[in-house]
Amino acid sequence: MEDKKQDANPNSKKGFSRRSFIRGAGLSTAGSVLLTTNTFAFEFEEGYSEGKEYGPGATLIQLKVNGSIQTLSVEPRTTLASALRDHLDLTGTKVVCDRGSCSACTVYVDDKPVNSCMMSVFDVVDKEITTIEGIAQNGQLHPVQEAFIEHDASQCGYCTPGMVMSCAHLLDNNPDPSLEDVKRATRGNLCRCGTHPHVFKATLDAAKKTS
Repeated sequence: MEDKKQDANPNSKKGFSRRSFIRGAGLSTAGSVLLTTNTFAFEFEEGYSEGKEYGPGATLIQLKVNGSIQTLSVEPRTTLASALRDHLDLTGTKVVCDRGSCSACTVYVDDKPVNSCMMSVFDVVDKEITTIEGIAQNGQLHPVQEAFIEHDASQCGYCTPGMVMSCAHLLDNNPDPSLEDVKRATRGNLCRCGTHPHVFKATLDAAKKTS
């Protein structure tokens, strides 16, 4: 009986008790977190010291949008999407999810499609920005824009600018895409109306007319 009581005692020297195991694991985890946190903090401070600070008030910046230099005053929290819509009145760029999930806000930054709702406007002050308003040339709609109209590839219209930007970028870089190419190019563009089949047809038709 005495041996059994001794084994059940959490302070017993024989083996590990459940309480001592948890306590030891907790201390080990805490030590690892402290070590990791200190390492990240050091790296963050080192990188931050090399950057430029903005704010807390509005700052005057210049953006090159659709080939023109635009001057605007924005707060440090301003996204590229907000700068385009709220400060430059380029409302063709839509903000739907506002978290980079639907790609309705797609624009080009140095000819690469990006979700403008997830990008700080201060990160693009030295880059070239193209919006849905800027892909038409000399008063002529982009072939993808024309094909979207012909094939009724928009319904509610919220996703349409982002869809057009993704498809136009595909054709500008691949004039003879396959259906799989079009699907891949628009895989991040969400359409709640389910008009993807029309988008695919429109893009493939635009490719035929421009080839």
